[in-house]
Amino acid sequence: MSQPVSVTGITHHLVPSPAGRIHLVEQGSGPLVLLVHGFPEFWYSWRHQLPALAAAGYRAVAVDVRGYGRSSRPEDVAAYRMLDLIEDNVAVVHALGEQRAVIVGHDWGASIAANSALVRPDVFRAVGLLSVPYAPRGGPRPSEVFASMGGEEEFYVSYFQEPERAEAEIEPDVRGWLAGLYAALSADTMPPAGSLDPHFVSRGGTLRDRFPAGRLPAWLSEDDLDVYAAEFERTGMSGALNRYRNMDRDWEDLADFDGAPITQPSLFIGGALDASTTWMTDAIQAYPTTLPGLTSSHILDGCGHWIQQERREEVNKILTGWLASLPA
Repeated sequence: MSQPVSVTGITHHLVPSPAGRIHLVEQGSGPLVLLVHGFPEFWYSWRHQLPALAAAGYRAVAVDVRGYGRSSRPEDVAAYRMLDLIEDNVAVVHALGEQRAVIVGHDWGASIAANSALVRPDVFRAVGLLSVPYAPRGGPRPSEVFASMGGEEEFYVSYFQEPERAEAEIEPDVRGWLAGLYAALSADTMPPAGSLDPHFVSRGGTLRDRFPAGRLPAWLSEDDLDVYAAEFERTGMSGALNRYRNMDRDWEDLADFDGAPITQPSLFIGGALDASTTWMTDAIQAYPTTLPGLTSSHILDGCGHWIQQERREEVNKILTGWLASLPA
């Protein structure tokens, strides 16, 4: 296991779940706040929030989503569908001796958190979304939508669909690939306007062809990059990528929730320079209908995708303020 850098006061646990086991990191006591990471990360991406939430009087718990870190990695691609990840989150809450929790997610974790709140409102009393806005299930099959994007280029979600294809690009040099992706989507290192978009792949090319090289973003130290790289070198990338390979299954599984709003108290924080936020402005504008319980919404100027790491102090202030405003 890679050793955390400069993370103190935390406790590691393995708890049973439908996946087999979920690894989590815990700090503090009080109302439970479940933190769910995105791609390609693991619990470590919440290292700045764990102590801040604990200091504010919360039991902060960051999980490794199934397929990542020390959590179980089922071989079946279909084992990474959204409904299974929701049940993992419910199992974590119950394994910790709790009945209810606030759930907060970033990137894919935001979608997992949103759907957890949607499907299990009895367990998740409030939901915080970082970077990726909530957009209810609907429209055409996702694979058809993604295949139509990019013209002569291929959208990265489509590129990730075929098992072993992206793995063949990433796994020979995990550290270099991660460094490039983190830089490509960070405010201080992303390609300048007019450059080839790193969310797309040229026919016959790779994602890495468009990543910047030679400089890490300010939020990412060499030691932090070593932690991320060591974990994915150990686990491989398939467990993480299999989340993308279930989007059509999710569309089918969640048919009963077509267009459904999330009514619990909610929070959204997006980066002004993050494509996940800017491409989904229509979803944000629909929040009065889709997130009627929204009580806190922020777009951070000059911020990219890795929001809780790029702007940790600002995110911590927003997050703890929102949590304090929630009904008990």
